[in-house]
Amino acid sequence: MLNTVKEGWTTFKSIFTGMGVTMRHLFGPSVTLQYPDEKMELPKGARAKLYVNIDDCIGCNLCARACPVNCIDIETVAATSDVDLGKTSTGNPKRFWLTRFNIDMAKCMYCDLCVYPCPTDCIYMVPEYEYSEFDRSGLVYHFSNLKPEMVAEVKEKAEKEAAEKKRQKEEMMRKKAEEKKRKELEKQKLEANKSIKEDDSSSKPENNDS
Repeated sequence: MLNTVKEGWTTFKSIFTGMGVTMRHLFGPSVTLQYPDEKMELPKGARAKLYVNIDDCIGCNLCARACPVNCIDIETVAATSDVDLGKTSTGNPKRFWLTRFNIDMAKCMYCDLCVYPCPTDCIYMVPEYEYSEFDRSGLVYHFSNLKPEMVAEVKEKAEKEAAEKKRQKEEMMRKKAEEKKRKELEKQKLEANKSIKEDDSSSKPENNDS
């Protein structure tokens, strides 16, 4: 009998406790956000969507190397000698064209590891969490600001300059090889002449006093 009363009291106590919490919130100020007109502000340091300030990117590829799931795809083309790409806002010189800089957020694991190696702080996470897509290809974000015809042009110029540098290097190596061969021939000629002189001197009869 005592046990039944105790259990009944515990039951009613739990009900009254829960109702007390309900009544306090019922007459208190509303905390519900009228989404989507009102949105919750993410806390500082929250991991959300990746963004790249492409104007500050130097094409070092460190973020792509740090990514454990390979969701960052970067392609760079070295700038030719007649082009000055300027510097980033941090003062770093820009030596590469960014022909491709894609981030696949469908693969991203929000580890934030790509942010820290960046020497110019151009890649970081922004407080954006509304980017659902019906097609996964829509989750691939393209940050390169070069048009396809511009990409083709810089690649062609870079290939021509690389081919010219290769030709000049081969020409320089050929000249060095010819110079080395010429010196070796001169050395062999000098040694041969020296050997002939030594043979001539050894073959001459010695003068005997009578």
